[in-house]
Amino acid sequence: MKLLGIDYGSKKIGLAISDEEGRVAFPRSVIKNNAVILSEIQELIKKEKIEGIVLGESLAYSGEPNLIMKRISVFKESLEKATCLPVSFENEFLSSKQARNIHDSGELNDASAAAIILQSYLDKLKNRK
Repeated sequence: MKLLGIDYGSKKIGLAISDEEGRVAFPRSVIKNNAVILSEIQELIKKEKIEGIVLGESLAYSGEPNLIMKRISVFKESLEKATCLPVSFENEFLSSKQARNIHDSGELNDASAAAIILQSYLDKLKNRK
């Protein structure tokens, strides 16, 4: 099962895609968070034959939802309606920091964070089997 991973940000959204078997996540791209974001994601889903979406869940150190989580929840609902695909949350705790450790800084940081989120989800699926 091919999945799309998303690292949601108020200005940019990082995207990652798994392989066909749903074992390995790869950074894909970073797109602007703007009015056409859903259509861009729909196009990618169609092109890549995506079967599900994993969206980073943003929690504070206490484990409670942080300020951006409200926007992420609204985005999740919009994604589900626009794509008719299941959208699962995966904790994104420190994924951006991990991505910066890989790339220092740069345009692919958000895509790498999305890959880290997606890989965490894939690993949990593998361990359940």
